[in-house]
Order: sequence, then C-alpha cells, then structure tokens
Amino acid sequence: MKSLNSLQPLGLLLLRLALALVFFSHGYPKLTHSGAGMQGFFVQHGLPGYFVYISGVLEVFGSALLVLGLFTRAAALLLAIEMGVAIWKVHSAGGYLAIHNYEFPMALLTASFALATVGAGLVSLDHPMFESGGKSRPPKNAK
Repeated sequence: MKSLNSLQPLGLLLLRLALALVFFSHGYPKLTHSGAGMQGFFVQHGLPGYFVYISGVLEVFGSALLVLGLFTRAAALLLAIEMGVAIWKVHSAGGYLAIHNYEFPMALLTASFALATVGAGLVSLDHPMFESGGKSRPPKNAK
C-alpha cells in the first residue's frame, strides 16, 4: 500500500477540485440570485438574512482558493465551519438518526476539515509558500 503514497498529491488535488466545484455551484447562485426568497430561507432557519451573502462569498471565493491551493487550510476550515452551521441550523430537524437529511453537508464538512488538517499537498501554491518552509532547493553543485 506504500505505492499509493506517491498518488497523494493527485488525491489532494482531486479532493480540492471536487470540493471547489460543489461549493462554487452552491455559492454562485447565492450571490447572483439572492432575492427575498433566499434570504427568507435563511431567516426561516434562524439565521439573519444577510448570511446568504456571507455564505455566497465564502463558498465562491473559498472554492477559488481551493482550486489554486492558496490559503487552503484557512479556506477549508471556514467552509467546514459553514457546513457545521448548515447541519445544525438547517439539516438536523429530524434528529441525528435522520442521516439522510444531512449526509451530503456532513461529507462536505468532513472533506473540508481533512483539507484543513492535512493541507493542499504538493500541487498547490501553498506548498512552496508555506509547507516547504519557503526555502528553495540548493543548487546541485552546492556543498
């Protein structure tokens, strides 16, 4: 199974891209079509109406950061927190045994939290900036 370790950068890239696609597809309509209906949905579930804009901005710009692999840990942590609030305020009406009500947001929360704890991986802007200590490789001839 150690041979799968070499695929870790690809796995983290695919995870980031899949999460970004899902979050963008849910966030973009909140910013472009967030009329009274969408705000009413938030208010109906005990959240202020302006949270639709906060959620939309977080999902759209968070997904862009995930695609780039830039500030991935922070973006993923914020998205995980958002999914936690969504589960708590919107999807948990049937109780914890009604898993079908919150399985999708729970999967998003878990995947986002995994990225927040593991990082973006080698194929990211985070890696050269933060994860490798910001040091470039020494020349081959250096001693």
